[in-house]
Amino acid sequence: MESLRGKLLIAPPTLVDPNFARTVVLVAAHDENGALGLVLNRPLETPVLEIAPALDALAEPGSLLHSGGPVAPDSAVVLADFRDPSLAALMIFGTVGFPSAECELEDLVSGARRARVFAGHSGWGPGQLDGEMEDAGWIVGQLAPDELWQADCRQLWSTALARKGGSYALLARMPEDPSVN
Repeated sequence: MESLRGKLLIAPPTLVDPNFARTVVLVAAHDENGALGLVLNRPLETPVLEIAPALDALAEPGSLLHSGGPVAPDSAVVLADFRDPSLAALMIFGTVGFPSAECELEDLVSGARRARVFAGHSGWGPGQLDGEMEDAGWIVGQLAPDELWQADCRQLWSTALARKGGSYALLARMPEDPSVN
């Protein structure tokens, strides 16, 4: 299967796993070894300053921590838009990626245009995501330039589906519980 790096995985309404129901996942890496991604539309109630004061300097003032997925939820993952790409360990697309572990925080603060901090990430073992794609477990989408850093990302699922048009636009308006429609 072709790599999905830099693409969005949009959960279909039929995906009821609480970890991924109505999520939008940015695929950061996808190859024969598996896949890695970040859920983009699950902000937590916790300010970054409260959990990781050292990382607060990277994020917008007052930024909330985001749930990146069910894998290693006690670890912080930083997604950054780099001025200086030499500070990145992995580039996802354009100037967006993950900082290197060797990168000094002061260098990252000055070398990144903006950043978002996530608790945990999403991960798939070798062939796992490919299998889910073959079973229509995800809808593939494109990220619009303004969506990655928007302050309120809770409507991203509906927005990403609506942008695809056609029957996807209908799904975007589907209530979480169709029985109340």
